Amino acid sequence: MDKKRILYITQEMKPYTTASLISDIARTLPQKAQNADYEIRILMPKFGTINERRHRLHEVVRLSGMNIIVDDEDYPLIIKVASLPGARMQVYFLDNEEFFKRKRVFTDKNDEAFEDNPQRMIFFCRGVIETLKKFGWPPDIIHLHGWMTSLIPTYIKNAYKAEPIFENSKILYSAYEAAPPKEFGDDFLEKAVIHHLEEEDLEAFDHDGKVDFNRGAAAYSDGLISTSESLNKEIESLAESKEIPFLPYDEDEDSVRQQLAYYNEFIEEEEDEDE
Repeated sequence: MDKKRILYITQEMKPYTTASLISDIARTLPQKAQNADYEIRILMPKFGTINERRHRLHEVVRLSGMNIIVDDEDYPLIIKVASLPGARMQVYFLDNEEFFKRKRVFTDKNDEAFEDNPQRMIFFCRGVIETLKKFGWPPDIIHLHGWMTSLIPTYIKNAYKAEPIFENSKILYSAYEAAPPKEFGDDFLEKAVIHHLEEEDLEAFDHDGKVDFNRGAAAYSDGLISTSESLNKEIESLAESKEIPFLPYDEDEDSVRQQLAYYNEFIEEEEDEDE
């Protein structure tokens, strides 16, 4: 039997970034999944804080060269890759000089949020999907980590629903306490609309006049995971409203082991559908 494929899409990951809990989980979980005999790929942004020489990044020419449209502007997408130290896993980095060259992640030296964080998020989410199309590697599970990935379920299930590469993919979203550095503006949803989408397809992101990334991601995800006790009630409520499986955080349990077991729910469901 072929190995099942898990694609991890994360805004952070050790040793490349260490901004929050996301970095730790996004490093540990893929390693454990690979040890459990899953086939793994990982995608993340190439923030300017990442030292390319130290981490031995190099461009993947066959994947680079696309332009990603954000807010009616074209931005070149460069794909780079590196091997994780001490592991047999490769990490693919999405890069663009306009969005990711700066030597900070989401805020400037005065801790003020970058005004173009919405555009950077949209570029990353759309770039991930276009890169996956070039991979020609259909994932069984797409596991998203962090608010910067929250547009991906909507994009895949709506704008890219005709793409055969995603036909059997189950999308899981891990919610974290780490929030965007400031509220996104009223024009975020307008900017986030891409081909075949209407603003109505993104209305789940609008909650009482504010952008809610967990609600937006939940609208088209197949499963939700909480990464802290304080989020359990909110994420469980979202999962119940969408009638999708929910994995709560339990400080007394091994969260990585729980998540690997959680994957089996979706793998077994896919196998049942194939019979």
